[in-house]
Amino acid sequence: MFFDRVKSLDQILESAEKKGLKRQLGWFDLMMLGVGAIIGTGIFVLTSVAANKAGPGMMYSFIIAGFVCALTALIYAEIASMVPVAGSAYTYSYAVLGELIAWTVGWALILEYAIAAGAVAVGWSGYANGFLHSIGAGLPLALTAGPADTITLPDGTTAHGAFNLIAFIISLLVTWLLVVGTSKSAKVTSVLVIIKIVALTTFVILAFPAVKGMNFEPMLPNGWGTPLSGVGVLGASASIFFAYVGFDAVSTAAEETKNPNVNLPIGLIGSLGICTVFYLLVAYAAVGAVGAQPGGALSQSKEPLAFILRELGYPRVGDLVGIAAILALPSVILMMIYGQTRILFTMARDGLMPKAFTAVHERFHTPHVVTMVTGVFVAIFSAVFPVSVLADISNSGTLFAFFVVALGVMILRVTQPNRPRPFRTPLIWVVGPLALGGCALLFVSLGWDPTIKYFCIWAVLGLVTYFAFARRHSVLGLSEKK
Repeated sequence: MFFDRVKSLDQILESAEKKGLKRQLGWFDLMMLGVGAIIGTGIFVLTSVAANKAGPGMMYSFIIAGFVCALTALIYAEIASMVPVAGSAYTYSYAVLGELIAWTVGWALILEYAIAAGAVAVGWSGYANGFLHSIGAGLPLALTAGPADTITLPDGTTAHGAFNLIAFIISLLVTWLLVVGTSKSAKVTSVLVIIKIVALTTFVILAFPAVKGMNFEPMLPNGWGTPLSGVGVLGASASIFFAYVGFDAVSTAAEETKNPNVNLPIGLIGSLGICTVFYLLVAYAAVGAVGAQPGGALSQSKEPLAFILRELGYPRVGDLVGIAAILALPSVILMMIYGQTRILFTMARDGLMPKAFTAVHERFHTPHVVTMVTGVFVAIFSAVFPVSVLADISNSGTLFAFFVVALGVMILRVTQPNRPRPFRTPLIWVVGPLALGGCALLFVSLGWDPTIKYFCIWAVLGLVTYFAFARRHSVLGLSEKK
């Protein structure tokens, strides 16, 4: 009963042609969107979170998270080239595992994209507020963080915010940009990507000469970590996984991509490769230059890269890196909201979300209703919760979706071996199981409280919504009754 509705790949491609989005993105646009989505809060902000969990061992955390993402990117490239439509993991699951699993994945993707957008907005607000303070225009403490965020004051005491006004405003501004148009968003993102790459390159050049071996000792102050603990190298790896998330957002643009069979694999794998190189260089330079022991100054900073440069005697360059983050991080918010709206658009087209989400603006040719709804929710999340909580909750949804996609691609290799595959994942029976195991390991390493606990609550709420609304309005289900 629960696994009876499977939407074939042919049905998915046919429905996309009936009410599709305009194809206007090339491989360079996709790669820039991918890099724009990946390089962001993870490296600019969560470096301090990783330092607090693993110390210098966060170097290993970057490698582990990057390896798991690389495996998943190879798998995503195969299924995205086979099914070049909007929807990402949700669509792929519908074609292989059926409607219930597809709904569960789509529901989890709300954590990946909407919550992730909120996390990036909070990370951006840290740099923005630091800049405002440097020019004597800082906002009151109550308006720089949410009520769930603990702030360490200069005298060592702690306090809580009330409403992160900066994060709230940037979320709404990015939403407006997305409503205006996809092609305009892609062009803006390309410029911002260049700014981020220049900023990270400058950081590496200045920090590398200051690297000292003593700053890597002890290398593993909290050990490797244990399942459900949320600390150690594995705990940091599960958190820093957020730094790599974004490459899969390229697949959500499949329906708007020219020649997707070629351009999608290039965008997916190319963007992840570029970012991995930068991450390893930045992580090594950051740890080696000032140290990264838990509880240290780096682990407490809300703008860690700018902080490191100031500590090394480059205050003006540090400020410039902060400004670069201020200019560039909105591109990550843009890509996260973009990916979320395309997934909800596809779910609504299948009848699993309100029909209003399929409305396309006559002038801008964008799904404006679902974009505005998503943007409002992202703004609220970012105004209330701290970046560390939002990032880990986002990771839980992402890892679940990645696990299901890897499983689905392997099942398709068995059930539909002759279907054309413009890109084939090499060594699928090695890459696939490794991806499954890696995603499962990082998921349990997030820690039970609050991350996995919140994920379970969200999953139960999703099942209630499915049986109360989605299953009764499913286009596939209604067609089967005729």
